[in-house]
Amino acid sequence: MASIKAKTKENPKLMQKTLADGRQSLYLEYYMGYNKVFDEKTGKEHIKHIRSKEYLGLYLLPNPRTPEERQKNKETLALAAEIRMDKEKVLIARKYDKAVPVKQKINFLVFFQSYIDAYTKKDIRMMQGALQRFRDFLAESYPNMQTNIKPDQMTKEMVRQFVDYLQKHSKGEGARGYFQRFKKVVKQAVEQDIILKNPCTGVQCIVDDTALTKDVLSLDEIKALANTPYQNTEIRRAFLFCLYAGLRYCDVADLTYSNVDYANKTIKFEQAKTKGHSKNSVVIIPLSQTLLKLIGEKPEKDDPIFTLPSHTGCLKALRTWVARAGIDKHITWHCARHSFAVNLLGECHTDIKTVASLLGHSGLKHTEKYTRAVDSLKEKAVNALPDLEI
Repeated sequence: MASIKAKTKENPKLMQKTLADGRQSLYLEYYMGYNKVFDEKTGKEHIKHIRSKEYLGLYLLPNPRTPEERQKNKETLALAAEIRMDKEKVLIARKYDKAVPVKQKINFLVFFQSYIDAYTKKDIRMMQGALQRFRDFLAESYPNMQTNIKPDQMTKEMVRQFVDYLQKHSKGEGARGYFQRFKKVVKQAVEQDIILKNPCTGVQCIVDDTALTKDVLSLDEIKALANTPYQNTEIRRAFLFCLYAGLRYCDVADLTYSNVDYANKTIKFEQAKTKGHSKNSVVIIPLSQTLLKLIGEKPEKDDPIFTLPSHTGCLKALRTWVARAGIDKHITWHCARHSFAVNLLGECHTDIKTVASLLGHSGLKHTEKYTRAVDSLKEKAVNALPDLEI
């Protein structure tokens, strides 16, 4: 069987592929020329056309019913058409050895939103937060670009200013988390030739990993919270469970009764955050009587232990419940994990290696920030004693 080498790719066409969930995945199809193939069995030569596909990561909603859904599909199609035209310009420029044209039309904010619409990983809230932070940054520092920013307008200096903005307006590791998500979208834009040079290269977002910036609940405040009734018993049970087991929202929401070993009084689960990235992603926690009461008896089926609303819904309920308990602190769901670690180290005098193991940390680096928080609380307690007239 013999063949003739095909041509380089040209003439990108915008195509659609229907996925299992009904969405239309948009992609570019390139015609790569053809091969003349000789079939030894038939003794004849035939033409084999060659095409390649480049998926854009853009999707159309199936059967749009509302004006908002129809508008979103319209914007996604317009973005895909712009990408197709720009790809064609790049191919033509390279064919005739001319300078590659700089992208002018595509709105990076629309591209960012389209990336989020197609995103399926569990950190989608952080991805949405990164876009909102970038929009807020533009509104403050580049108001003329707050609704429409061209790829060639995104410079390294702008990215540095964005990092400064994140560090000023985010707590703890939030700034770095948002910047990491932002860089993922920029990298995708670079790979699709939407951005010709990555403006994030060499720009770092450095945060103090050893500082604990979130509020924690003391043992007395946890008792006050437990003694305060709240109408949503699922949220109440789940948050108290996190306070006594150190779980994140994403992990407690995924727990089923199959995770519980009633005979050995333990619960075993894999952390969503480190799944597939760390040998310590699987955590086994001994169950105290309090935790067993919060879990309850095992049903016949492996149902979820806690039936929770969205993370946003849980936060709203938590604020109401904390205020009702008379606690004047900014408590988020993740504060339960921090409170668990600080109380074990400070009040229960647990060694740091045991706390790290219960939290599922692969080392002591992230656990050490809780020891600093304990020292700070001790200093605050001592300073709270009344002054003496000596």
